[in-house]
Amino acid sequence: MLAVTLFGFAGFACLCLAMEKHYKELLGATPSSARLRILRIGGWLLQLLALALAVRHSGWAMGLVEWFAVLMAGGTLWVFLLPYQPRLLLGLLGLSLVLGPVMLILPQ
Repeated sequence: MLAVTLFGFAGFACLCLAMEKHYKELLGATPSSARLRILRIGGWLLQLLALALAVRHSGWAMGLVEWFAVLMAGGTLWVFLLPYQPRLLLGLLGLSLVLGPVMLILPQ
């Protein structure tokens, strides 16, 4: 379940960074259209991976509930931290991208 949360948060973060406004605010540069497209595709792929892991772990009924809960938690975290601690969000994105695959490898 932790891997679902980490991949879901990373996917949501990539989708937020795929918006030009947030990209400029967090990274201080103007993104190219190719970079925004890559972030958008990567964000959706991470979300699909989180969904697949949730469904594999808990079945379709509870897996979808877990995935939506992860989406809501990640969105809430971004909404409340973006105005006050934007650099912390970038650190959490990096941490979730590193720890997500590690959680898949470790036995549960």
